[in-house]
Parts: sequence; C-alpha cells; structure tokens
Amino acid sequence: MTAPDDADLRSDGPGVGPRPLPWPDDPRLDPDLLSAGDHRNVEDRYRYWSVDAIVADLDTHRHPLHIAIQNWEHDFNIGSMVRTANAFNVAGVHIVGRRRWNRRGAMVTDRYLHVHHHPDVADLQAWSTASGVPLVGVDNMPGSVPLERTTLPRECCLVFGSEGTGLTEEMLAACGRLVAITQYGSTRSINAGAAAAITMYHWALSWADPSRD
Repeated sequence: MTAPDDADLRSDGPGVGPRPLPWPDDPRLDPDLLSAGDHRNVEDRYRYWSVDAIVADLDTHRHPLHIAIQNWEHDFNIGSMVRTANAFNVAGVHIVGRRRWNRRGAMVTDRYLHVHHHPDVADLQAWSTASGVPLVGVDNMPGSVPLERTTLPRECCLVFGSEGTGLTEEMLAACGRLVAITQYGSTRSINAGAAAAITMYHWALSWADPSRD
C-alpha cells in the first residue's frame, strides 16, 4: 500500500476529516487517511482509498488515449498537461527527453497515471510502432489540419511540445498526422497547457463514454 505524502495529508483545503470509528472493513482504504483525514485532489468516491487502490480502479476504465510531451526546457506547463491527462483518465503519459520534469502543476495527479520516459524521439517512435498507437502532433505548423475539421483516432498518442518552441523538427517528422487549434486573435500561439486541454477534450467528444461516472 502506497503511503500518502505530507502534501496529501494537509489539514486545510477541501476534503474530509478523520473517519469516525469503527472503520469499514475494506482493503482499499488507507489507515493513515482514515485516521488523519483525506484532503487530496481526488473524486469523493475515492476518499480514504489508498493510491494503489485508486490506480487499480482507474485501470479498469482507462481511455485508449496516450499523451506525449517533449521535455527539453523543464517547461512548467508539463505539470498542467499531466493534470489534464489525469482528468481524462488516459492510458499513459510519455515524457520525451529529460527524465526529470516540472511536476509543480501536476498537483501530484501523476501518481494516478502510468508515466513512461523516453530518452529521445526515436525511442517514442519505436514504442508507437510496437504498440500500434499512432503519433498525432499538435502544433500550428504549415500543413497541419484544423482540429475542428478532423476526427482523431480512437487509439492515438497526442504529442505536445514545449511552450514557445513547440514540437522539434525530429518530432514533427515522427508524427503521422499534425493538427492545429484554430485561433482568431493576434497571438501567434496559445498556452501549451491550454492547447493540451482543448485537444484532449476534442478527442473525448468523439470517443469518451459520457455515461461513465
């Protein structure tokens, strides 16, 4: 059973306090959370559950969507993308480049995901080929298809670049498709974290089960 960290056991913020005795006889429940309270950023149905139990339950209904993020500049947006990936319960998050990434914006949601590291683009591409999950780049580059005019594959890996620089040339070449979010103002690009959220939501409109709790 994975123990919560100090941030998860803080006494302030949303959540619930200690569970009154007697405690339910449920192996999914974490004794530390039952005694100290559960103030984690989790759905109410997961209150007092151990991390391992939550992950096991999420694994029963993961979406066949993967997210890949190029980690060349320790971009603070990576954490935000990971948090959104958790919200959409994706099958996996792939960090390409540096193993250490900026977790601040993730709000410890990465512990409920399957996070994979790829040292370079070639390694991600090899995984894509072996698993049969196509890479779909998200960047407003020449030749990209407007997101609103395309249906993303049900099984795919959306690939995002760092804030400002976008996808590298090598990654663009590795992606079989390239989509872009249509913009209507003066800015050259939108925030990378926002772009990831928009694209995942677009995928969900086609493939997520709206009846799923």
